[in-house]
Amino acid sequence: MVEILEIFPITHDVKCFRTEKPGGYDFEPGQATEIFLDHEDWRDEGRPFTFTNLPDEDYLEFIIKEYPDHEGVTRELHKLNPRDTLLLDEVFGAIKYSGEGLFIAGGAGVTPFISILRMLKEKDQLNNNKLIFGNKTSADIILHDELKEMLGDNLIHIFSDESSDEYRSGLISRELIVDHLNSDHSRIYLCGPPPMMKKVKGYLEDLEISSDNIVEEEFS
Repeated sequence: MVEILEIFPITHDVKCFRTEKPGGYDFEPGQATEIFLDHEDWRDEGRPFTFTNLPDEDYLEFIIKEYPDHEGVTRELHKLNPRDTLLLDEVFGAIKYSGEGLFIAGGAGVTPFISILRMLKEKDQLNNNKLIFGNKTSADIILHDELKEMLGDNLIHIFSDESSDEYRSGLISRELIVDHLNSDHSRIYLCGPPPMMKKVKGYLEDLEISSDNIVEEEFS
C-alpha cells in the first residue's frame, strides 16, 4: 500500500499521480505495474500503468488518462486526493530501451516512453531518437512542452480530429514512418491502442522491418 503524495492535471482528462515508493521497489524505464484502488469494491480490479519518473527518484509517478465511458478504474482514480492510498503489484513490462530508434505512440501510449526519454536526457543520450505522437487534437497532447524541449524537431505530432497549419492531420501512415525512419534507428518502439498498433505493425512488416527490432506494448 502506498499513499498518494500529489495529484496535478496534465491535460483536460489526464492527471499525474505521485505516490510513496516502497523500500526495494525498483523498475527500469518503460516498465509498469498493476494499480488497485484501496477500497473493498475495487480491490480485484487492477489496471496496468507505466512508471513515468526516473528509477532513482524517491517517489513513484504515473500519468493516467481518465476514460469516463468505461465507468471503471481510471474514473475512480481521478476522484482520489492526496493522502488516499493505492495498492501496487509487482513490476512488469516489455518495453525497455535497447538502442536509438523511432518511437511511435498513440495517445496515452506515450507513457512508457516518458521515463525512457527522461533517462536519455539525464544521460545526454537523446541523440537522434524520434517520437511520432498521434492524438485526436492538440488539447490531448501529454507533456507537450517537456517533450518538445527534449526532442526539438525530432518530435512529430499528428492529429486525427484536428486540422493545423503547424502539424500533420490524419492517422499515422506508412509514409509518415518512412519520412522519419533513418539509418541511425536500430529499433522501433511502439505503444498505443490496438487498432493503431495493428495498422502500424502492418506498415512495418511491409517495410521489411524485423519483429526482433520492434519493442512494443499494447494498451486497451
